[in-house]
Amino acid sequence: MFNNKKIILLILGLLSAIGPFSIDMYLPAFATIAKDFDTSIENVQLSLTSFFIGIAIGQMIYGPLLDKYGRKKPLIFGLCIYTLTSIACVFTKDVDSLILLRFIQALGSCAGMVAARAMIQDYYEGKEAARVFSLLMLVIAISPILAPSAGAFLLDYLDWHYIFIALFSIGFVILVLTVFILPESYAGNKNLSLAPKSIVNEYFKVFKNNTFIFYCLIASTASAGLYAYLAGSSYILQDIYGLSKKEYGLAFAFVASALILSTQLNRMLLKRWSMQQICLIANICQVAVGLFMFLSLTLNFINLPILLGLTFGYLLCQGFIFPNASAMAMAPFKVTAGTASALLGFLQMGLGALSSGVVSLLHNDTAQPMLVCMGFCALFSLLLHLTKRKINENTKEAY
Repeated sequence: MFNNKKIILLILGLLSAIGPFSIDMYLPAFATIAKDFDTSIENVQLSLTSFFIGIAIGQMIYGPLLDKYGRKKPLIFGLCIYTLTSIACVFTKDVDSLILLRFIQALGSCAGMVAARAMIQDYYEGKEAARVFSLLMLVIAISPILAPSAGAFLLDYLDWHYIFIALFSIGFVILVLTVFILPESYAGNKNLSLAPKSIVNEYFKVFKNNTFIFYCLIASTASAGLYAYLAGSSYILQDIYGLSKKEYGLAFAFVASALILSTQLNRMLLKRWSMQQICLIANICQVAVGLFMFLSLTLNFINLPILLGLTFGYLLCQGFIFPNASAMAMAPFKVTAGTASALLGFLQMGLGALSSGVVSLLHNDTAQPMLVCMGFCALFSLLLHLTKRKINENTKEAY
């Protein structure tokens, strides 16, 4: 059986990135899609929110399936859904159909995200798992750099329908790699019941684990700020600050490069510092960035360079928080790694859907909804972190 670790990690990275790539590639097309469907930007933004909801719900479905049938069979099923709905999006005629199809597309894409996290837990633990999460974050971080630029390029020469043709092609390549190259990491537990009551009980066992729920929420609330940025950036950068589609792609790439920098620095810092220390310091710094966002709005000195600089700093902190918090959340689980991975993804994307929905609903032709939401998410994440730290001091828990 094929077992080249570098190639396997690359495939796991691609599986993790398929969701983010599906989000970022069509962001430059919001205005074009709105014009084509004769609707508002806010309605098109709801297709992003529906995608987040689909990922959140879908992960809860795949978790038990990955634990019962192994990692590959449910993964292949999900990738088939993704490729088919990507093509269906090409032929949609109105925004309501697009919102629905994006929801179904998300149900397919999330299989890769859940399976990748579970397979990391199959192979690694502790700091090594955090380092592998950082490697996957590198691949995920590249998608916000490549995807908007690729989307903008297609819009310059073709139209928005070709973005979904490109997503179909990407999904098909990942499907082929999964079927023929990716090895099975866990055969599954055939005795695991898929009865609703049993599934709920398994999720409850994971949910009530103190280490899991705190670090899961720490990672998820910090990530929700990122999704607020994804929801608001297209309108703010293009309509308020007047960037062209190509300039928007470049600006988006600059901000996303913060994730690449921090995830790779994280691997180095883990040799000297603990996951808890790195995560907490990054949390504090992210709140400081959120405070500057609030001050820039209050004192009315926000402009494009300041906006991009603050967002770069926010995502820089995110690249330290997410891999470490995710590794600590998943640490207590091996046999039920699929269920734990699904619940982690559900909460992350559920809060992401909430934050993006808030940005859309509070849309007021300014950057205020996006920046306030980002700052609040960072603050709430830090409060959770400080609470968990206090609990650890009292109970002497490892994480």
